Amino acid sequence: MGSIEIRNNTGEAADLYFFGDINSESLGEWQKYYPDDKAPKDVQDFLDQLDGVDRINVHINSGGGSVFGGIAIYNILKRHSAEITVYVEGIAASIASVIAMAGDKIIIPSNAQMMIHKPSSITWGNADDMRKEADVLDGCQKVILNTYMQHVKEGITPEQINALIDAETWKNGEEWQEYFDIEISEKSSAAACASSYFDRYANLPAGLGGKKEPEGTDVEKIAEAVARRLEGKFGEPRHETKSKSAEILEDLDYFV
Repeated sequence: MGSIEIRNNTGEAADLYFFGDINSESLGEWQKYYPDDKAPKDVQDFLDQLDGVDRINVHINSGGGSVFGGIAIYNILKRHSAEITVYVEGIAASIASVIAMAGDKIIIPSNAQMMIHKPSSITWGNADDMRKEADVLDGCQKVILNTYMQHVKEGITPEQINALIDAETWKNGEEWQEYFDIEISEKSSAAACASSYFDRYANLPAGLGGKKEPEGTDVEKIAEAVARRLEGKFGEPRHETKSKSAEILEDLDYFV
């Protein structure tokens, strides 16, 4: 996952980049496989390095990730005293759109996309476990809705935004301006991002859908190692071993 690079720190401003998926925690030994993925600790470590910075520019080109990781990142950014400007460079999908709401100012080009939808999870257990999981997901959606409502235009109701969440809604900057207090900039030249979550979205726009692949690693060995750990966690063999480590790790977290 790696630390977040300070690409511009003039003493007054710094730039923070979310150009990968959002995770709930730094994965230590896994970090070399997906260096652009970010977790709350990465963001806190970045902020701790800043001295005398009163403006932070947050650049987002992310397909989403962990609900709890994204909410934590949102709260970390909101607590910081600096003025935060968010730039959606290409896409802010799912929980990345929640992180975007941390901005005092949000700028989305006319050709960039933001997507909001219902949180999801992968659950193992009996009927009681499933009902409990549904309650947790409903709670997550309420938190996400309340976060979006901090940036809606006057007259926009929670019912309107919740309906857009339920429908898995993709819109560009100009279209989102109907609902949110955002600014539109000139078209972005950002390249489309790859994400481990694109195959879980029902209304993915044409042209998106690139899957992340670890470079220079034996993916099957990684997957087998994680599957063995999961066998120990649940006390019985798993019926299915996925072919990519990122897909297996999704079993351990919530994502949107």
